[in-house]
Amino acid sequence: MTPLAHVAALPVRAYRLLFSPWVGHGCRYQPTCSAYALEALEKHGGLRGSWMAACRIARCHPWGGSGVDNVPERRR
Repeated sequence: MTPLAHVAALPVRAYRLLFSPWVGHGCRYQPTCSAYALEALEKHGGLRGSWMAACRIARCHPWGGSGVDNVPERRR
């Protein structure tokens, strides 16, 4: 992970530690949005990974889709 990705992962890790146990496990997507965000940050770095995580969170609403939505592989 890049240094920027480590910094961007801090709020995600805090959410998983503090809020996730109270929110419940009714996720629409597999993997969950927080797991997707951490994987996107790891694979794509701080900027692109943050953008991908924000787009995924924006898709997660009652009228959105559901199912398996894996992080795409890094382009070469």
